[in-house]
Amino acid sequence: MPKTGDDNPSDRIKDSAQQIWLAGLGAFAKMQEEGSKAFEALVKDGATVQKKTQKAAEESLSQAQARMAGFASDFGAKAAGGWGKLENIFEERVARALEKLGVPSAQEVAALKARVEALEAQLRSAGASASPSPRRTTATARKTAAHKTTAAAENAALVKKPSRRAGASASAKK
Repeated sequence: MPKTGDDNPSDRIKDSAQQIWLAGLGAFAKMQEEGSKAFEALVKDGATVQKKTQKAAEESLSQAQARMAGFASDFGAKAAGGWGKLENIFEERVARALEKLGVPSAQEVAALKARVEALEAQLRSAGASASPSPRRTTATARKTAAHKTTAAAENAALVKKPSRRAGASASAKK
């Protein structure tokens, strides 16, 4: 009895191989038909993901910029405060050094200037009330100049507050 095609193992292998081949071709054909649809869907999904990623990156960047602006503001405020303190320290030290050297302060110079102006006004009013003769004018002018020089020296001595060192060095020179 001859064997049928179904019973022969080689025929069965050929039939299986044929079916596998046809299944592969069918899958390929189906992918070609639906491949463009799948590709378009993937492109659409990719665009959505890209938009979300860009939005998240922009938000992170704006947050980072806000933080940096805050840091810069804080740093600027701290630096300005530091410079102000440094400036005050410098001014105090210069003032102390000038005081040790016997240099009068701005207030002392202003007081002296006001006193000199008052004395000059008194001299002008005293000179205007008395009309001296021409010979007496020269002598009076000399006396007035000497008086001004003496008054200025006295005022300077009163205004100037000699430090201990200045007093010690002045007495050492005498």
